[in-house]
Amino acid sequence: MNLENISEFKASPEIRMALLKVGFAKTFAEGEVILNENAYIKAIPIVTSGSIRVMRMDEEGRELLLYYIKAGESCIMSFLGGMHNDTSKVKAVAEEPTEILFIPMEKVSVLMQEFPEWLDYIFRLYHKRFEELLEVVNAIAFKKMDERLLDFIKKKCDNTKSSTIVITHEQIAGELGTARVVVSRLLKQMEENGMVKLGRNKITLV
Repeated sequence: MNLENISEFKASPEIRMALLKVGFAKTFAEGEVILNENAYIKAIPIVTSGSIRVMRMDEEGRELLLYYIKAGESCIMSFLGGMHNDTSKVKAVAEEPTEILFIPMEKVSVLMQEFPEWLDYIFRLYHKRFEELLEVVNAIAFKKMDERLLDFIKKKCDNTKSSTIVITHEQIAGELGTARVVVSRLLKQMEENGMVKLGRNKITLV
């Protein structure tokens, strides 16, 4: 594993070497669960390739997409939970084949003391995730479902760097916390308005 290849991970050679020394790497297939809700957090992840989808589940098992973790980023929720010896409040799933460098929690505080830039990295991530969570709250509270659906498609396309995403209406409904029939109806309207092109389990943003 070579952290030098991650352009998004802006850190000195010293902190990169320290992370590689104390961390351990694991790979996950697309759709594989990385962390479940209520699981204790023993290490925080740094994505070195691929991406992670982070969700919150309700009592009925419905999922709500919170944010994505891309290469060079970590999960601030894991950091906070691990630092306080608490369980995870979110579920993390590999959005695509993903490689992760895990930093054991007992090493995290040591790195914070030795490398101030590591602490700065954590705070920058916290700020970014906070803004993303505010967007989720704003969407649920103030946006109509068609706006949320279009935002969802755009974010998926941006995450995969493609204008076409492979996903079922059922999966979209689960991530947006709504019914499949609602998603199908809105997608049909969007196609009629020339906003998207629909295929079998495919959606192309026009």
